Amino acid sequence: MFKPLSLGFIGGGVNSAIGQTHKIASQMDGHFRLIAGCFSRDQAINLQTGQQWGIAPENIYRDAMMLLAERHNDLDALVILTPTPAHREIILACLEYRLPVICEKALVATVAEAQEISDEVERLAGKLFVTYNYSGYPMVRELRERLQSGELGRIQQVMVEMPQEGFARVRADGSPATPQSWRCSDGSIPTVSLDLGVHVHHMVEFLTNKQALDVYAVNSTFARIPDVVDTVHIVSRYTDDLVCNYWYGKAALGYRNGLRIRVFGSEGSAEWVQMDPEVLRMSDNAGRLSLVDRTCSGNHVAHHERYCRFKAGHPAGFIEAFANYYADIAASLRGEETNYAAGADTALRGLAFLQKTQQSTLLASRVDI
Repeated sequence: MFKPLSLGFIGGGVNSAIGQTHKIASQMDGHFRLIAGCFSRDQAINLQTGQQWGIAPENIYRDAMMLLAERHNDLDALVILTPTPAHREIILACLEYRLPVICEKALVATVAEAQEISDEVERLAGKLFVTYNYSGYPMVRELRERLQSGELGRIQQVMVEMPQEGFARVRADGSPATPQSWRCSDGSIPTVSLDLGVHVHHMVEFLTNKQALDVYAVNSTFARIPDVVDTVHIVSRYTDDLVCNYWYGKAALGYRNGLRIRVFGSEGSAEWVQMDPEVLRMSDNAGRLSLVDRTCSGNHVAHHERYCRFKAGHPAGFIEAFANYYADIAASLRGEETNYAAGADTALRGLAFLQKTQQSTLLASRVDI
């Protein structure tokens, strides 16, 4: 049996969007235990979070840098769950302490910061992982193996959608919902791309192992927050004549999280939808349609024991996929080989792609990667 690895959290308080998910996912399979944290700059929320999560009072820190200074030797990794603009300083401090980093996407907000961090990871032989958690779904990993084994022939087209409604939906009283303040302004890369674009870019790269060559994009503002991009459409050519279509945004009423992947090859096609995550919809060039779930005897990876915490018919979902990704990180930290945990180089490629996407929208023309 493995010994649980010790984690600290910076950010992720009970009022955050993702903290509870990271807490549950990191500990679901016993790979990690949370022992310390600075969960919020609001000290009432910070204390409340630590108390709810069973953290000893002396391990609840008022200051993130004090946590790192006092506890870096006790931790196996530090999880960063603050808003994206606050990531850089904490990441660099962790690397200097030789403390492995697990960071919420998009790592940082600019290509320059991502390059700086990538250089420091290399210089210090550091370990850094970015939580591209959607790649943790068993049937996404199954699709990846089927694509890379050539089951669909030469991959020709990929279409990825991630529509959400958060900027357009109203509350029960009819008033508009208000996102966190840091999501109400855009930098050199629109915040919606840092939120959603990094995921869809990673999905294409993860599934196909191809690299983008150029991009043509259109930004739109359809919802209620002025001067903030909430919807992006992209067409991109990849290596080996692959063409990708992206659509993501937060102004698509009726979609809580409409992540959908369609792949078309010379010999067949496949579709995966997050709202029905246990199933791949497959078609071959003779017109045969089939549904493949994680119990299929012909599966490459989805039937493995690690993905079957309970028998089929009792669907696994978002948090289980997140836990799968945390298990990959734990394996890497223990020195085991894994093909799934992504780091600074992946994040840098994604941000570079999204920066070129923004340039395309400003120039209203195609931009080479």
